[in-house]
Amino acid sequence: MTVLIKIIQLLLALSILVIIHEFGHFIASRIFGVRVEKFYMFFDWKFSIFRCKKVNGKWKFKFFCKNEPEKYITHEKIDPVTKKKDYEYEKIDLNTLPEDDWRRAEDSTEFGLGWVPLGGYCKIAGMIDESMDQAQMAQEPQPWEFRTKPAWQRLIIMIGGVCMNVILAFVIYIGLIAHYGEQYISTAEVNKYGIAVDSLGYNIGLRDGDKILSLDGQYVEDFSQIPMMLILEKTKYIEVERDGETMQVELPEDAVNQLIKARSMFISTRMPFVVGGFSNGSYAEKAGLLENDQIIGINEVETPYFQDFKKAIVNYRDEDVNLMIVRADDTLTMLTHVGGDATIGVYAAQMLQISTKDYTFWQSIPRGFKKTGKELSDYWKQLKLIVKPSTRAYESLGGFIAIGSIFPDSFIWEQFWRMTAFLSIILAVMNILPIPGLDGGHVLFLIWEVITGRKPSDKFLERATTIGFIFLLMLLIYANGNDIIRLFR
Repeated sequence: MTVLIKIIQLLLALSILVIIHEFGHFIASRIFGVRVEKFYMFFDWKFSIFRCKKVNGKWKFKFFCKNEPEKYITHEKIDPVTKKKDYEYEKIDLNTLPEDDWRRAEDSTEFGLGWVPLGGYCKIAGMIDESMDQAQMAQEPQPWEFRTKPAWQRLIIMIGGVCMNVILAFVIYIGLIAHYGEQYISTAEVNKYGIAVDSLGYNIGLRDGDKILSLDGQYVEDFSQIPMMLILEKTKYIEVERDGETMQVELPEDAVNQLIKARSMFISTRMPFVVGGFSNGSYAEKAGLLENDQIIGINEVETPYFQDFKKAIVNYRDEDVNLMIVRADDTLTMLTHVGGDATIGVYAAQMLQISTKDYTFWQSIPRGFKKTGKELSDYWKQLKLIVKPSTRAYESLGGFIAIGSIFPDSFIWEQFWRMTAFLSIILAVMNILPIPGLDGGHVLFLIWEVITGRKPSDKFLERATTIGFIFLLMLLIYANGNDIIRLFR
């Protein structure tokens, strides 16, 4: 059931993102008088689940049907000398078709739902795109086609999708901030007990109980931002308070590489282990522990903090142990059993206060703008790390399984919209990359045309787009292959 909920959330989020992205191309095309032949959610290879189109002033609908026949007749030609194949495309006289034939309504857009859930598309007349419609490109250019419009108009049409994804993220962040505000645990609050570190945190110079004061001299209000800032901002040193003294922890040169490779929470909050609740059949509850009891030891091992208890209890699987607890002003010892999974059925109480900042709707607008800008900047920095071989960050690339896993196990609207906004940012950044087949590839060629005054040939664009699609397919296979490998590790 958990997997199904994640799949539903993923498909819903992708549907919203694709529709909004393609709508950006659609509306920009219509503004400049360019015909949009098809607008599809998911790809309709061979057939579609649903489609509709306005024909002769009336909307027509079809379900689970093959795609419409082409508007061209293909003639194959073989050179008698080189034996090379070539093709000529003869346009069908649409007036000879039946009145209800959808092909006659050339100026109307066909909307539909495909069956291959790898995105969607907006087929713009006179444009070399994923449809690779060579027959159309072989005809005389028409005034309603993309290729006949000025370069600046074509540029706006191509960035329309990316702009809509950024706007969508901006709108979502405004709504989230206005409705929920911003919640976080401040670094100052964490410093009440200091931090807990794993082996990686220890290797880069941090210690349990350190209180983080600044990164390269900059105080970080939200503690959860510190790990990402260490990676993205290439922090040189961390200023900490250790045993009452202030000191600088110089990070090793390969700290970023270590942090990326480990993909672990090398630092976390540290707090006393106060009982906040019990699971069903809890051994600790049966032994007599109560809520608000503080566990300070197990057998002869002192565990003043929850992290200390977690490290110690793994040595006592399926054994009876004595827990040292503090209840009010008394220190007690209680005998309990440890399960095979090294747990006693206790939930730790949250001992750190969560800070909340509330915003009015008008205050949330500039805050949402700042949030969108920061997410764009952070993801761009992450992308630069991925293409840097020395970091080996490319090994962390994931496909649909990785994307689906970021959604919660239950349908929580706040988390769903946060993830959708984040994915919208990713889609915007990825699509603007100068790779043929993506919006950024078209933008690159259009900028070249604006600067040089020379338009790349259709044949060049077709070949570049083909190469781009091969690269993207390989990237898709690699990312999803990583997902599958992780499942068996």
